[in-house]
This record gives sequence, C-alpha cells and structure tokens, in this order.
Amino acid sequence: MEHLLALLRAAAEDTRLRILALAAREDLTVSDYVNVLGQSQPRVSRHLKLLVEAGLLERFREAQFTRFRLTNGGEDAALVREFVRRLDPKHPRIATDRARLDAVQQRRQTAAARFFRDNAQRWDELRALHVADREIERSLAHHLPFGARRLLDIGTGTGRLLEVLAPKVEQAVGVDQSREMLALARANLARAGIENADIRQGDMYALPFESDSFDVVTIHHVLHYADDPAAALAEAARVVKPGGSVLVVDFSPHDLVELKRDHAHVHLGFADNQVQGWLRSAGLNPLEPIHFPGRRLMTGIWRGERELPSLASARPTTVSAQGVSR
Repeated sequence: MEHLLALLRAAAEDTRLRILALAAREDLTVSDYVNVLGQSQPRVSRHLKLLVEAGLLERFREAQFTRFRLTNGGEDAALVREFVRRLDPKHPRIATDRARLDAVQQRRQTAAARFFRDNAQRWDELRALHVADREIERSLAHHLPFGARRLLDIGTGTGRLLEVLAPKVEQAVGVDQSREMLALARANLARAGIENADIRQGDMYALPFESDSFDVVTIHHVLHYADDPAAALAEAARVVKPGGSVLVVDFSPHDLVELKRDHAHVHLGFADNQVQGWLRSAGLNPLEPIHFPGRRLMTGIWRGERELPSLASARPTTVSAQGVSR
C-alpha cells in the first residue's frame, strides 16, 4: 500500500507528468528536459530526482552524460505506462512539449545530415579510422542467411556494404535519407559494376517496403545516430521474412565524447545486452555477438533471426463431420 501511494504521489504533479510523457518517447538528458519544459535546471533536476526515487524513472550514464528512461521492470513499469497512456496528447502542455521535443530531434537530425553532406567524399576514410572494415565485411558476408535472395541495407551511406554483399544475393537495396550520400552510393556502385543493387531515399523508422520483404537486413554504423534505436530495429524486423536475419554493426560502449560533439553521434556505443534486448523486443532471436577491436574503438556485430513458423502452427485447421482436425 505504502509503495503504491509513493508512486501516485510522485506522479501527481504537472511537471512530473509531463516528464513521464517525454520519457515515454525518448531517453533524455537534464539539458533536454530544460530545453523542452522551459524550466530551470535545478527545478528540473529536483523533479527527476523525485521520479527516480519513487521508481518511475531510471537514471543511467552515457560517458559524462546522464539520461533518464521510464522504469522497465516489474509491476511499476506497467503502472507508469498506464499513467502515460491516460494523458491526453491534445492537452496544450503535452502537445507543446511534444512539438519542442520534435524540434530538438530535428536539430540533431540536421546536424547529422550536415555532417554526412560535408564529409560525403571522406566518409569511408573517416570510418576506417575507427574500425577494421575489411574484417567486419568478411564476417557479415559469412553470416548472411543461407540462400538469401533479397538484402536491404539501412543507412547505406556510400554504398560500400552493397558493393561487398550485393554479389552474394539476387537483389540488394540501399536506403538513406541524405541525397548527397545516395548520389555518392550510386556513383560508387556504378564504378564497381554492381548491377543488382537499387538505391532509394527512405526513413529507417518508416521503410518504404511491405512486411516480410527481405531475407536479410543490415544496419551498419547507423544506430549511434538514431534517436530511437529500438524503433529502428523494430522496423527492420518488420521487413524481414521468417527465417531471415537482421545484422547490426556498431560501436561497443566507449568514452570518446568528441564523437558526440564533432560528429553528431547521439549514442556512445551500445552494450551487448542492450542491443540483444531490442532485437528480442522486435520479435527476433538474438545470437551470440561478435566483437572486433579497432584503432580506438571496439565494434560489435549483433545478429537477430526471425523464426520460421512451426509445422504445427502453419498447418491449416479443417472441420469435418467428425470434429476438428489438422
């Protein structure tokens, strides 16, 4: 009883309800909340402290940054999400907060797009400073699902991964939001003589493809730019056929803060259990991760497989005079 009352008391305040609504959308820092809520840093910090102490929010570190997320374990998680579900999204304060958060996200996306645009010609060189690309490319090729025919590369960038993997499948498609990157990818693929790869502009959160469209989806050094990596993986899982795989390449946790400051990285790497949890939530079976040391960073490959339906569940049900049979 006392615990429930403590939860209710912690949530029963205007600003703290607004914080919970924002936390349901994204893991944010104190600075993010200050910008969105329009309140002072000490006041915002106090509200966050009360919510963490009550068990409604969780605090976690990312290099020198502290982020906050809704609690995701036990009965408290269900209760806090019920609080959020009951909030009216059209309420003026909630709607204004959402618009301000959208603006914050847009500024991040613009910074990332500017970085890609300004560095399009040097992108492969920059990436090579951090990770042994050739070794990773060989590993990705080795772990393509047997008999894979269609491949999708999300955030294809210069098209390098398509150059490596397209010859191993019947059709490959690369999507990216940056027109400059798409132009560079097309030029690179033409120069490499790759004829079975298409390049399209697309949003990784809303891929322009039907469900169950691809045998394998690759996401190569893209998630550290994503505001919502879990949503991106869920969308990748949506377009994978039963029996197919999602292959994620990205940095393991690190403390190179300059990548945030100078290169628009949103996340300073990912832990194995973090990515595997996202894959599991997306309906995929996570496999053992693979790690590669780079010059300054460790890179991981995380794999998730979508199960084939069992014969029992796939067999149609028929009804006869004698009853139900399969």
